[in-house]
Amino acid sequence: MVTAITGARVFDGERVREETTVLVDGTRILAVGGEPPAGAEIVDAAGGTLLPGLIDSHVHTSGDGLALALRFGVTTELEMQGMYTRDHREHVRDDDSVADVRSSGFAVTPPGGHPSELLPEGFEPGGHGEPEAGGPGSGEPGRDAPQARGQAPLMPFSSTPAEAVGFVPRLVAAGSDYIKFMVDDGSVEGHPGLPMLDQETLTAGVAEAHRHGMLTIAHALTVDATRMAVEAGIDGFAHLFMDRPHTEEVIGLIAASGAFVAPCVVLNASMTGITGSALADDPRVGSRLDPAWDKTLRSSYDRYPQGSVEDVLASVAALRDAGVDLLVGTDAAPAPLPFLGGVVHGASVHHEMQYLVRAGLTPVEALRAATSTPARRFGLTDRGRVAEGLRADLLLVDGDPTTTIGDTLGLRAVWRRGTLTRLAV
Repeated sequence: MVTAITGARVFDGERVREETTVLVDGTRILAVGGEPPAGAEIVDAAGGTLLPGLIDSHVHTSGDGLALALRFGVTTELEMQGMYTRDHREHVRDDDSVADVRSSGFAVTPPGGHPSELLPEGFEPGGHGEPEAGGPGSGEPGRDAPQARGQAPLMPFSSTPAEAVGFVPRLVAAGSDYIKFMVDDGSVEGHPGLPMLDQETLTAGVAEAHRHGMLTIAHALTVDATRMAVEAGIDGFAHLFMDRPHTEEVIGLIAASGAFVAPCVVLNASMTGITGSALADDPRVGSRLDPAWDKTLRSSYDRYPQGSVEDVLASVAALRDAGVDLLVGTDAAPAPLPFLGGVVHGASVHHEMQYLVRAGLTPVEALRAATSTPARRFGLTDRGRVAEGLRADLLLVDGDPTTTIGDTLGLRAVWRRGTLTRLAV
């Protein structure tokens, strides 16, 4: 049966359309505009805005995380370290109760390098999600993720160019959708002196990934690490540096390289000790969180209190002015762990868009950063836009987020491959 979503303001991932009706047939968008056919199911979207399903370009996830993401209109999560590689997500592909997912598998890093420092001493796996080792950068899954079913991850520990080059084809064969490199000495996380990829190893690994036609992404939280990644030819950044204010020189390097940046401002804020309590206090958010995720959102990393969110926002503004593609990412953890707090699946995507607008992006630019831009940069040609023939991944919200970005939290309904979930608070 055809579903006709009528009377909506339609943001198609790039712009607001003149048409106010979108027709969905099965899992695909049949048409934008036109009259509902006889017998169509009518969804009255008057007073609302229809958007493409949102994309979080930086997570570490689990079944719990994917379900929570969808509850906030995030229909695709891009895992930046974890287990949801190609052969390990068959159970997710046709499950319209959770977000879809792509994954890097595990990132190239030296033995003892980031993210080994993230877990507190004496941390015991267990509790909600039962992660074996959780958190941003770690990304190890909860009880419902592939590893819990006996599938061991490929851990590409590399200290030399030869090791990095050797691991890349193994990651490709293991089903990684893109290749991630950790470029981190631990200074921002409060553990300076961690083993870190050197320039030769990073450059060799990136070049090998490109030989295999793979997109490459760098974890880099400092200006120096950012320069290293640009020199290596990286395609995108999963973070924005936060160790110092930007300069014209480093912004120019990034812009000239053509790399995209997922700033993860929500994560940087958490690193400085800022919690997500204000977001959790919004009834449109708190009503959709269980107590464990609520507690996590109200916590923070608090590992870099000397950092400045205002400096980060100024860097985001400079990147935007330089024409760099900006993507919405959160670095949400696979399980609700307060020491990895301040961010949660789904809700923090909306918070990140608010931060981008605070940095100077227009609401439309922030919406693009969560829809069409990540779809384009990650080669997800079947989503990220409202267009004929694409997946019917859609989000209906009250109000007009193209002028007031906070209206994205007025969640009314979400469709994942044409399957409707109504979202009443």
